[in-house]
Amino acid sequence: MFIYYFNVFLTYFLVGFAAAVYFYFILKKPILGKFIGALIVGLVGSFLGGLIDCLFTDIIHKLSDLNSVNIFAALITSLILISIFSKASPSNK
Repeated sequence: MFIYYFNVFLTYFLVGFAAAVYFYFILKKPILGKFIGALIVGLVGSFLGGLIDCLFTDIIHKLSDLNSVNIFAALITSLILISIFSKASPSNK
């Protein structure tokens, strides 16, 4: 049971980390708190997406499944939250 929850935690962590790297380093969006701010928002979004996955299991489960952990909701929610956070951040230009 511990290994399952560790796998879920690690998957959501990696999804949030990947979303932060994508927004900060690839898109080069100005984000409050730089990379750490993007990472925190990405992690919150990823775990919030996991909660959404639990609430709407039947609908989302049909959309995607990876390693017995659904990453669709985690990825979409973390990207949306970082996008909103990026737009709310002051521009560094």
